[in-house]
Amino acid sequence: MQFFTSLPSSVRQYLLVTGNYWSFTLTDGALRMLVLLHFHNLGYAPLEIALLFIFYEFFGVVTNLVGGWLGAFLGLNRTMNMGLALQVLALSMLLVPSSLLSVAWVMAAQAFSGIAKDLNKMSAKSAIKLLFPTGAQGALYRWVALLTGSKNALKGIGFFLGGALLALMGFRGAILLMAVGLAIVWVLSTKFLREELGKAKAKSRFRDVFSKSRAVNVLAAARLFLFASRDTWFVIALPIFLSNQFGWGHWQVGAFLAAWVIGYGIVQATAPKITAGISSTVPDGKATMSWAAVLALIPAMIALALHFGVHPLLTTLVGLLAFAVVFAVNSSLHSYLIVSYAREDGVSMDVGFYYMANAMGRLLGTLLSGWLFQIAGLEMCLVVSSIFLLATALISLALPKHGIDSNPTAPAVS
Repeated sequence: MQFFTSLPSSVRQYLLVTGNYWSFTLTDGALRMLVLLHFHNLGYAPLEIALLFIFYEFFGVVTNLVGGWLGAFLGLNRTMNMGLALQVLALSMLLVPSSLLSVAWVMAAQAFSGIAKDLNKMSAKSAIKLLFPTGAQGALYRWVALLTGSKNALKGIGFFLGGALLALMGFRGAILLMAVGLAIVWVLSTKFLREELGKAKAKSRFRDVFSKSRAVNVLAAARLFLFASRDTWFVIALPIFLSNQFGWGHWQVGAFLAAWVIGYGIVQATAPKITAGISSTVPDGKATMSWAAVLALIPAMIALALHFGVHPLLTTLVGLLAFAVVFAVNSSLHSYLIVSYAREDGVSMDVGFYYMANAMGRLLGTLLSGWLFQIAGLEMCLVVSSIFLLATALISLALPKHGIDSNPTAPAVS
């Protein structure tokens, strides 16, 4: 504790924000896997399972839109802690006896979880911009990549944790353990996170939640299709495909998806080094378009190989590996650009608007993942994913081009 208090204030706040975000993400990933595997085990069809997550994604859209305004009005510390408290509530709702665990009740719990997740994420991403001096774009890119990548690595661990806890402790035991752990984090966060973090100096009007920045609006549109492309085949179709096609159990599905997301998170965290090896300048809209175009080829090639029966298991695993690497760089570039484009006073409003589009993409992808897989299989999910990625690349052509002569791997500006 003495070491922690001796650190500069901005470093302490970064560590608090990151630790808060990490803790939440761990339970979020585990909860998704628990619900997916538990209800698949009960005999629910893919589309029915997708419907369990509809409120999670829908309220993520609403929360990002309203949450950005709340962050500017109340301060990011409050919105972040509100997210933690709501996640504890969502987990607690799932502790009711099995006879009361209806689809409607689970959907309501997922609604609170969706609100919680996006309050927490919007707050964390917005807070990072406020902890770096204006003009330190290289350092900002690297630290945003680190936060985003580490979050996704932990989400992957959460997937594994969900599958493992379901096998070891059952559904209710796993939920109880996570609720207690997150409640402890909430108490610590409430005590130590700085007040007034991210609170706008000027009075924020609700109509300002709709961004007036062309760059933010274009990036938000690209983000919508980027995340719809991933979730169209990843969130429902893939886990059920692995279970049905290859006979994988809870441990195997959870462990594999965990490894995929962890690897994806590691690539996200190192994206500045990857892009620096290609260009010495901080990435711009042109770079985002190029990476999206490359990514569009991967699901199309996986679908083609599956259609012709080219070793389905090897095709799926190798294709997933390639998709993870290129998607991670795309996502990291987007996460940096929104923080870079966002205004400083009321940063949470631009970031919230952008992540509203992210949540809309996830909502669309989740619905399509269950529906397309049920009527046409994984190949159709992959084809639609590729189409969405082509849309992402075309939209990215309208992003600003700049030539900041900055090395993103240089030491951070203190």
